[in-house]
Amino acid sequence: MTFLSVEQPDGLVSSASGIAVDFVRDWRQAALRLGAGHRTAFQHGYWLGAWYEAFHDVAPLIALISDATTGKDIAVVPMISHIRRGIRIVEFADLGVSDNNAPVLALDAELDVDAVNKALVDALRELPDRFDLMRLKKMPAHVGGKPNPLVSLGRVGSCSLNGNLVLTGDNYEDYQASIKRMQMPRCWRVFSRHEGARFEVATDVARAHELLDVMDVQQQARMRKLGSRFVLNDQAHARFYREVARQGVAEGYAVISALVCDEAVVATTLGVRFGATYFLLRISHAGDSWSSCSPGLLVTERTMAALHAEGVRRFDLSIGNQDYKRRFGAEPVPLTDVSIALSWRGAPYAWRDHAAQGLRRHPRLAALAARAIRKMR
Repeated sequence: MTFLSVEQPDGLVSSASGIAVDFVRDWRQAALRLGAGHRTAFQHGYWLGAWYEAFHDVAPLIALISDATTGKDIAVVPMISHIRRGIRIVEFADLGVSDNNAPVLALDAELDVDAVNKALVDALRELPDRFDLMRLKKMPAHVGGKPNPLVSLGRVGSCSLNGNLVLTGDNYEDYQASIKRMQMPRCWRVFSRHEGARFEVATDVARAHELLDVMDVQQQARMRKLGSRFVLNDQAHARFYREVARQGVAEGYAVISALVCDEAVVATTLGVRFGATYFLLRISHAGDSWSSCSPGLLVTERTMAALHAEGVRRFDLSIGNQDYKRRFGAEPVPLTDVSIALSWRGAPYAWRDHAAQGLRRHPRLAALAARAIRKMR
């Protein structure tokens, strides 16, 4: 394990805050520090372990924050560093695959938010790497019911993306009645006319990988039709999702489901479950020839029904604001972005990020700015 220590007169301790910050380059070692801490599904060991193994074009940089006096752990912040256009950037281990990012918080830690934040920023500035910019994106306000301390570095809701949360309550029939305009029972009847029609959730790794293979093909075909680039089946992403499935299917963390009949795998989903919360991450379907049964919506609803029977009550339909999410009854959940200059070289980029965040509060002005930028290209 590689430790990167902050050079200070008393070792790693900030005398002003009493907070110690260490940095490690090996997630496997960092994961041992707060195995039972507060986290979301995207700070789970299966998720981050697979992430750090799959994406090699960036350097792991995991902050271990503790009380300098007692030595008790406070938080683990799973980050990376990379260089873009000559600027040395620190950010969460994400690269667009996680719906949210956050520190792992100790179960019993008493958080002095200002002290923790100052210690982390100061420690990053003092590293010999000479980082220029810290960008922390898509942060939820709370982590496992505890306030996320890093959110206070920015403005709540400053992220351009948001979660989409459905609270079903304990009676799933009541929830089904609330979305009756979607006509999911009719869609199921139409689908059930096909020989061998069934809904399934993969219970072993081999089947999960088979369905992921189908998902990649179906999503790539969809993106090609839309004229959009598709990267989720490249070597790194494919390895990542399959490793999450390999580790998490057996205990229900990774949920891969499908509508299947004798003709084909008609639709698939991939999501992760943590406690009573499920995050839907990817949906695919076999194309327009199956549109009569709305396979993407149907496989989503069937997945929700199956998980509800197992105790899930919170369904996050992922970032982005497609219309179908409102039809499922999803309410937006704000996320927060933070940009902090760590050197004079990073200051213009932090200012630009702050300006963009400010524009999001004024949609019409943001639209005018976007059009102006497009004309300048």
